[in-house]
Amino acid sequence: MTRARLALLVATGATAALALAGCTSTPDAAPSVAASATATDAPAPDAGASATPTPSPIDPTCENIIPTATVDDFKSLGWTYQEEPFRIGATALDDGIQCKWGDAKVASDRVQIFGWAPIDDATAQQAEKDLVASGWKLERDGTGDYVTENPDWLGGRGAGGYGLTYLFGDGWVKFADTRQSLLLVETPQ
Repeated sequence: MTRARLALLVATGATAALALAGCTSTPDAAPSVAASATATDAPAPDAGASATPTPSPIDPTCENIIPTATVDDFKSLGWTYQEEPFRIGATALDDGIQCKWGDAKVASDRVQIFGWAPIDDATAQQAEKDLVASGWKLERDGTGDYVTENPDWLGGRGAGGYGLTYLFGDGWVKFADTRQSLLLVETPQ
């Protein structure tokens, strides 16, 4: 991959992240860290939350869970995707998808990972509980519950101390290789 193409990809991602960041209602509010999150803590049920996952209008694919412009950028770089089942630990979410984008012609760890799945409240609560029990960190804000791998495990990778991260919302869960990359994951339409 040429440096110019890599710079274009980074610039496109940064532009998308900045544009989406401007859509929040409280841009200066930082997410609160759940200081006492333990394996026994479970998110309090939301009175307005549904017991079933929010259905997606169409099935998720590696090309419809991220913006078309990002897909086009990846393809212009010669990147392809590897489709996998969406998993949270040992739990598979059959209606979801996880995608690893990268240059399949070159053996490299330079990939981007995105995932999306519908999820019911009970499964989401159990998944969060299991991840926290395994050492993952839980943070909550108005967007949803972020569960990210322990920063001690990152070994210098991950933006701002955030590596692999799940975002649990109302009837769905998103996944990306960094918290910032979650901004690119969309409900399939």
